[in-house]
This record gives sequence, structure tokens and C-alpha cells, in this order.
Amino acid sequence: MATSDIDVEQLISELSASLLPFQRTAFETAARAALVAAGCSGCGAAYRLIGPLQRAFWDPPPDDRLANTGARHRGGKLADGPPIGEVREDRARRALWSRAPG
Repeated sequence: MATSDIDVEQLISELSASLLPFQRTAFETAARAALVAAGCSGCGAAYRLIGPLQRAFWDPPPDDRLANTGARHRGGKLADGPPIGEVREDRARRALWSRAPG
């Protein structure tokens, strides 16, 4: 086995590492078939050929797994409950908030 063959096998192994097992075997088979069909001679040409092929076999995880979760999205007892302590009616404060922006 020539050095470039070893390099290409290592490249296929590295590109298939992020795939699920059933995707991995399908990718390795398709990559070897593409390399034989194209007659690639080196590792760089092999990468340019099978890099996009690997992306076709990879399914990214959904991005919304952890979106909108956590304490700041749930609310809490203080935000959902009634006001604590006395509620003052302050005419100056009420007048300040009722003014139109100027």
C-alpha cells in the first residue's frame, strides 16, 4: 500500500468519525467508489472530492434542543405573583409615566 493510499484511508476515517454508524459505513463505501471513479492520486484531491460527499451524509442535530429553556425563560414566583409590600399611588410618578415623549 502506497503512502498516499494510507493517507486517503486516514482521511476517510477522519471524515467519517462524526457520522452515525449506519451513515459511516454508507459514506465510506460511497467515498471509496468516488475515489476509484475519479482516479484521485493524492490526499488533497481526495479531500476536495469527498469533503462535500461527507456533508451529504451528515445530519446536524436540531438547534432548538436547549433554546428557550432555563431560569430566565420560565419566570418565577416574584414575576408571576402579586406585588410584595404596600403599593403606593404617587401622583408625581403617575404623571411622569403618562407624559407623551417629547
